[in-house]
Amino acid sequence: MYTDIESIIGYCFRNKEFLKEALTHKSFAGEHRRTKHNERLEFLGDSILGAVVADYVYCQCPQVEEGVLSKIKSNLVSRRNLHLWGKQMGLGRFMLLGHGEISSGGRERDSIISNAVEAVIGAVYLDGGYASAEAVILPWVRTQALAQDARDFKSMLQEYLQKLGKSTPTYEVVQTVGPEHDKVFTVRVCLGGQELALGKGHNKKLAEQAAAEQALIRFKK
Repeated sequence: MYTDIESIIGYCFRNKEFLKEALTHKSFAGEHRRTKHNERLEFLGDSILGAVVADYVYCQCPQVEEGVLSKIKSNLVSRRNLHLWGKQMGLGRFMLLGHGEISSGGRERDSIISNAVEAVIGAVYLDGGYASAEAVILPWVRTQALAQDARDFKSMLQEYLQKLGKSTPTYEVVQTVGPEHDKVFTVRVCLGGQELALGKGHNKKLAEQAAAEQALIRFKK
């Protein structure tokens, strides 16, 4: 199993335990009373991925201003893009998932796959260092368009409010419902303590984007 995924990502682990941890979802760890799952590696991999992509975008777009660079980077490392990358690698079939996650389609779930991509990057970094992680990331990022995400409603809302001379909006999770593998988050976006809109999604980022979209719709009516 590990040989297959190593061949796909182009990196051979010296310590296979790093890779095993990266592919272990918390649902599996809970069922098998294991202490290690991939959330810590996900946190680490997210930062490494961000650094590599930021450097790449900076070098590839020498005449582009900071605000646009940030949007391009955000688009490249978005959950949607990482999910697509993970699907290309067939990462779902290598995941160690609990029975509930497997039966509910966890091997295809965007949050599980995109988080696993970040965890694998974190594992590569711990096992082989920054250069090894960069060597895994760059072949993929070079295939991606250096474009802004037209659906980045949070940035659109912030820019709209700035033009009106307003402060930066804030986001707050007000409700979380549903089982662990299928949670729905409700987020409200506020300006100066006043609620602008609510949004829902299967993770905080999607809920925030939905809230920002609703706020924009409200302002532009």
